Amino acid sequence: MSRWRVPLPSGAEPPIRVFLNGVPQQEGRDYRLVGNELVFDKPLEKERLSKGKWAAIFFGLWGYYGKNDSVDVHYHQAGRTVVATGLEIIPPEPSRGLTP
Repeated sequence: MSRWRVPLPSGAEPPIRVFLNGVPQQEGRDYRLVGNELVFDKPLEKERLSKGKWAAIFFGLWGYYGKNDSVDVHYHQAGRTVVATGLEIIPPEPSRGLTP
């Protein structure tokens, strides 16, 4: 099964609240906490824009409707509540099947 991983910020302590594209996520249903990472079974995508595409969007040359998921977390660190936005999304490694 493919799993998308999102590393938590260094020093993040519970309670941890997770949001995907601004929508609250529930541990056990939407993601699992494994070590210092959030693990999602559903596909997540973080689009990387080329300079040319970014410039075209900036200058309004065409609309942009690509998939670009954002994972944000609220967590505690040293007794304070901290918010981290747009965390890194690590896609699953490609399966290495046997080729004839």
